[in-house]
Amino acid sequence: MNFLYTIFISVFNALLPLLGVIRPKLKLFVNGRKTIFKTLEEKISKDDRILWFHCASLGEYEQGVPVMQKLKQEYPNHKLLVTFFSPSGYEVKKNSKLADILVYLPIDTLVNAKRFIKLAHPEIAVFVKYEFWPNYLKELKKNTIPCIVVSAAFRKEQSFFRWYGGFMRNALNNVDHFFVQDSISKKLLMQSGFDNVTISGDTRFDRVSHQIEMDNRLDFISEFIQGRLCMVIGSSWPEDEEVFIDFINNTTRDICFIIAPHEIKEGSIVALKQKLTKKAVLFSKKESVKNLADHTIFILDTIGYLSKVYSYADIAYVGGAMGTSGLHNILEPATFGVPIVIGKNFEKFREAKQLQKLAGLFSVANAIGFTTIMDKLIANNKFREQTGMITGHFINSNTGATEKIIAYLETKIE
Repeated sequence: MNFLYTIFISVFNALLPLLGVIRPKLKLFVNGRKTIFKTLEEKISKDDRILWFHCASLGEYEQGVPVMQKLKQEYPNHKLLVTFFSPSGYEVKKNSKLADILVYLPIDTLVNAKRFIKLAHPEIAVFVKYEFWPNYLKELKKNTIPCIVVSAAFRKEQSFFRWYGGFMRNALNNVDHFFVQDSISKKLLMQSGFDNVTISGDTRFDRVSHQIEMDNRLDFISEFIQGRLCMVIGSSWPEDEEVFIDFINNTTRDICFIIAPHEIKEGSIVALKQKLTKKAVLFSKKESVKNLADHTIFILDTIGYLSKVYSYADIAYVGGAMGTSGLHNILEPATFGVPIVIGKNFEKFREAKQLQKLAGLFSVANAIGFTTIMDKLIANNKFREQTGMITGHFINSNTGATEKIIAYLETKIE
């Protein structure tokens, strides 16, 4: 199996330039990897002390942030190296001030892994949640560099735990310690012979819990709401719009709506606004509006405000689960003690299933279901407040993962 993997990954690496031409969507993926080693040579000297974090994409980066921030505070003389596999993570965070060096991870060939580890020479390597690259793990072990996985979540359907998963399971032998989110993950690992496992929880809870302590005031949002009940619809897709548009257009209740679409391309925003029959104002046009409160709907055709906007919500709808794109972050509104509504496809999202069981989250399958739960949340103040208390408590009772991880990492960093 190792031979087949080596052949496959080497061929894939060799074909990357061609793939970037044939498939334009891969252009960033390909071009971003052209200068990795040059960047490492320029920004890392032999005397630098490096802490390496690998994140598959943006979501994993956000999970890693609490741990990165704490290590930066405790070890100011070390440099933080962050790698991404996906352009959706790298392109958003490439100018982040948190990392001292931020690059794509080279494809997992043995040659790349050897060269990367030699140039980076990290004191520790932290892989966030998943992405277990066999050659990198092998080289870390060979160079006696501790490798830790944090916020990991395993499922029995994964290859590690199937009859054909011996090769990938063996790769996990190169990990020094697993910090997992739940008891199911720990049980799966232990059944496969791993006892270097600690249930720490999910660092995302620590990440979002700090948001409530920040200054979340936005004057333009306060001006828009003006004391009205407010629903925030975050990271919505067209499939989500099919569920909530009719309610927005037809409700007679005194409620305003803030919509933050996932796609903020001009065509998508125009299409959304055309579906709405009530007065809507765009973030990009707000300066030309005399009175924002004259509008029922505020559309955030920009990025960077959603986490603060959730602080104004009385009810939140989080998009992604009506289609197949994947449920977006429900923890951001939950930290503000807000009842949460989502779509129907969320079986792979542990925190959503947990919060639903606690009755702090409601899943809807269609527009009728959306209207039903909305009418109840709007009309019944006590029900809405109690539901919000559940979501807030859910966040508070699940914090602390970062402290457990840091306590271990401190034993590995000189």
